[in-house]
Amino acid sequence: MSGQESSLVTLGLDLGGTKIAAGLLEGEELLAFVERPTPRGGAAVVRALAEAAREAAAGRPVTAVGLGTPGPLDFDRGVVRFAPNLPGLRNFPLRARLEAALGLPVVIENDANAAALAEHHLGAARGARHSLFVTVSTGIGGGVIIDGRVHRGAFGQGGEIGHLTVLPGGPLCGCGNRGCLEAVASGRALERDAAYAYGRPVPVPELFARKDATARALLDGAAGYLGQALASLQKVFDPEVIVLGGGVALGGGEAFLRRIESAYRAHLRGWRRAPLRLARLGREAGVIGAALAARLAARS
Repeated sequence: MSGQESSLVTLGLDLGGTKIAAGLLEGEELLAFVERPTPRGGAAVVRALAEAAREAAAGRPVTAVGLGTPGPLDFDRGVVRFAPNLPGLRNFPLRARLEAALGLPVVIENDANAAALAEHHLGAARGARHSLFVTVSTGIGGGVIIDGRVHRGAFGQGGEIGHLTVLPGGPLCGCGNRGCLEAVASGRALERDAAYAYGRPVPVPELFARKDATARALLDGAAGYLGQALASLQKVFDPEVIVLGGGVALGGGEAFLRRIESAYRAHLRGWRRAPLRLARLGREAGVIGAALAARLAARS
């Protein structure tokens, strides 16, 4: 990223199912970080985003605003097609409504892509030209960064890593297909399988803490599918670094990363492998990445 780009002051917004976060990025420093609950309904979401933006800016001059949001999105029109965890945002013109509320240009980005940008430029993949980010949480998402910019693809679907088919005919995924990576290796999938195995609800942190054979088998299974998917992505995109974030990946830490890496290596015999790293920016990644998206757009 050039010095001219990094001198811009941009504001990042991260819209989640339960929280809205906002932050002001100047150079490589996040000057402010605020959070507030996510309300229900499109108009209420716009008001909350605008209020969070003003609080984070605190009167400082801002060049542009970036917004990371769940999707799928229509990037050209700035429309949220639908967001399963955000009622009232189906075919919602979020960019135009937020621009009107703030009086500033707004760039919208998929929330996982925003986190990918943050980790690429200022986090675990810093210094790489090409990187891959995978978030393993309640669901699984990701972002592909090529030459420092998000690869969205022809229809804005690039980076939908959670919906790679890794087990044909497997469990039903929320997208309507069977055997997606998200359906077999996400936090939701682990808790589903653990509840069946133990006969009671078992949250993911408890599963990581357990040392019995059942827990090991469940975690090895999820890690195996993740390693398989990452190996396929390495062959397709050939990134220099693969970064894993999200509550499940970070909650499992280095021990879970080693499980994933074992399967990843097994599926890449004879191929060069990018190193696997845990994400570094934590809960601020979405805000930082959204601000970076606005910064990049302002200079494109």
